[in-house]
Amino acid sequence: MDTPPESPSDSKKALRQSLIAARLSMADWAERSDLLQRVMRIWLVGRPDTVIGAYWPIKGEFDPLPALHRWKEDGELLEESQLRRIGLPVVDKVHKTLTFHAWYPGCPMQEDAYGIPKPKDTEVIVPTLLFVPCVGYAAGGYRLGYGGGFYDRTLASLQPKPFTVGLGFAPGFLPDFEAEAHDLPLDAILNDNGVVWPVG
Repeated sequence: MDTPPESPSDSKKALRQSLIAARLSMADWAERSDLLQRVMRIWLVGRPDTVIGAYWPIKGEFDPLPALHRWKEDGELLEESQLRRIGLPVVDKVHKTLTFHAWYPGCPMQEDAYGIPKPKDTEVIVPTLLFVPCVGYAAGGYRLGYGGGFYDRTLASLQPKPFTVGLGFAPGFLPDFEAEAHDLPLDAILNDNGVVWPVG
């Protein structure tokens, strides 16, 4: 009996699982993380943003928070008129979107509905730049996420729309990834080797 053809959602699910498993078992994770911290810090130099959204790392993701804390401290050394701020996502379960709440090292945290730490009782802030975790990523700025659609729905609702930057490790690059009609490309993607997108 013929096996029915695999649907795009099934193949994406299998790809997602294999990429997460590979990331969790990466022997050089710490070295790649150090390199990506450096890439991120250099990339941020000269950016005009004062409010940046990021994420709390799970499942072996790259942790953007040390580089962002450094960026915040650098801004304070420059005595900018507007202090730099970092936001972490809080899930709105009803609308399945994210809002960003102010975060700082030592900030009180609590787990959200998915067991991911979120800032507790801090104010909502609106980022002009948003760092997004990538399970996988491809040319053209396309990102493979966890399949929940939270970021796509959030980006569709945020006004003004923030500049979006994917973060991932080099092994997460997908040369044969085919974007679907609903996939929204990111404005930039960084990995431990440098800037992946835009090219040039």
